[in-house]
Amino acid sequence: MLRPYKDDDLTGLLDVWYRASREAHSFLSDQFFEAEQKAIADEWIPIAETTVFESDGRVVGFLSLIGNEVGAIFVDPDYQGNGIGRALMDAASDARPFLELNVFEANTAGRRFYEKYGFELVEEHVDDATGEPELRLHFPPD
Repeated sequence: MLRPYKDDDLTGLLDVWYRASREAHSFLSDQFFEAEQKAIADEWIPIAETTVFESDGRVVGFLSLIGNEVGAIFVDPDYQGNGIGRALMDAASDARPFLELNVFEANTAGRRFYEKYGFELVEEHVDDATGEPELRLHFPPD
């Protein structure tokens, strides 16, 4: 079930983020994950419009928007492949005239998801924080 984020979702949301992110971003350091987890909790969730996907009373996926920017979309690895990511992205694309996001080039699963969804590459750059190549994507394609 899709619903708006509530403050008491934070622990479950961070667990989903950590587990899914470690799987998708195995090329990043432990220090990155520690710093990013704190930034998500303290800086990003408070300013983002976040939708969660709840199953059996627990958060199993979420998507955070800041304006038209998809700042985060993560699904618990145990629930991936069940349409949760698509449902979250559909809700976001229904709520905005367009969506943009960055994805690490090395995140092949994420790139496949975005390509299948219909995102289009608009730019390639290097992420300042990690030094990793990143792709800027846009939906719907122009």
